[in-house]
This record gives sequence, C-alpha cells and structure tokens, in this order.
Amino acid sequence: MQIFQQIGLQAAEILTLIFGILGMTFSVMLLFSPNLTRSIGDVFNRTISFEEKVVYLDRDVKVESYIYRHNMLIGVCLIAGSIFSLIFFFFKLDVSNFANIFFISSTYPAANEMIFNAVSWIGRVACIFGVVFGIILFIAPGKMKQIENKMNFWCETQNFFDKLNDSNRELDAVLFRHPIPFGLIGSIISFTIIVLSVLSLLR
Repeated sequence: MQIFQQIGLQAAEILTLIFGILGMTFSVMLLFSPNLTRSIGDVFNRTISFEEKVVYLDRDVKVESYIYRHNMLIGVCLIAGSIFSLIFFFFKLDVSNFANIFFISSTYPAANEMIFNAVSWIGRVACIFGVVFGIILFIAPGKMKQIENKMNFWCETQNFFDKLNDSNRELDAVLFRHPIPFGLIGSIISFTIIVLSVLSLLR
C-alpha cells in the first residue's frame, strides 16, 4: 500500500510541476507578447459538447415497481446489509489505522482521525436509516410509498450549469487589457509552484 501511495504522490508532484511550467510560459508570453498570447488562446479556445453523447444517462430508471413487488426480499437485504455495516462501523473499524493508510503525512494525526470519525458517523447514521427503511418496507410497503412520495421532488440544476458553460469574454478582456500585472502575478505564482514541486521531488 505504501508503494501505491508513493507513486500517487510522485504523479501529483509531476503534474503540479507541469502545470507550473505551463503557467510560467503563459505568464511570460502575456508579459512580452500579449497579442501572440491572445492568438494562441483563440486557437485553443474550443467548445466541446457532450450533451448529445450522454443524453441516455439522463433517462429515468423505474425500479419502484420491482421493489414494491418484492418488498420482503428487498427489505430483508436492506436490513441485513445495514446491520452488517453497523457492526463493522461500531466494532471493526480502526479509525487510526485507516487514517494512516489514506493520509501519508502524519503531521496532523488528530485532524486525520477527526475526518475519518466524521465519515464513520455519517456511515453509521446512514446504516441506521437503512435498518429503519428496511423494516418499514418489509412490514408496511404502503407507508414506505407515502414517505417516498413526500421525499420525491425535482431539483432543477440545468440553469446553473448553463451559466457555468457560458464563455466569459469579460475576463479575457480584463486579462489582456492589463497584461503586465496579471503576467507578473502569474509568474510569481507559477515560479512558487515550480520551486515547491522541484524541492518535493528532490527530497
């Protein structure tokens, strides 16, 4: 496990170094040749739409009829799975061991354990709800259907993602209207990233 952690850490450091070099290149070009930077930006400025390719993922999958037709089987499976997970969370989960596995740095062990404790308690609460819903589904599927109908609501997020998908020309205008300060800021940040990445790789 330690080998995979080291490989992942080195890959992240190399990617950070690459992004730092790209940022430095862009910042230097913005300082000395903003027109060339704008031209290159226009060449690479492309819009790729995946909406038509993944439209089938937006379909509704009707499983209610199967669940309520086999409510006893699904209820027993839900109860058994939730109880098994509760036993693991309460008696088998070693938070300190998991924190040492997933967090390579042990500089802040208390914070690492706090994160895993929070995740484990979220899992425990979810398992308790699983047991309750499994019992309701087993003995009173009609009541479970009423609860589902009350909790079933439509949350529209398309407008939010449409705004994120719009091109922001004002940002480009501000960037190329003040190339020197933005180029200097980008150069300092990129230089810092490059230095930290190189020092991390050489340690």
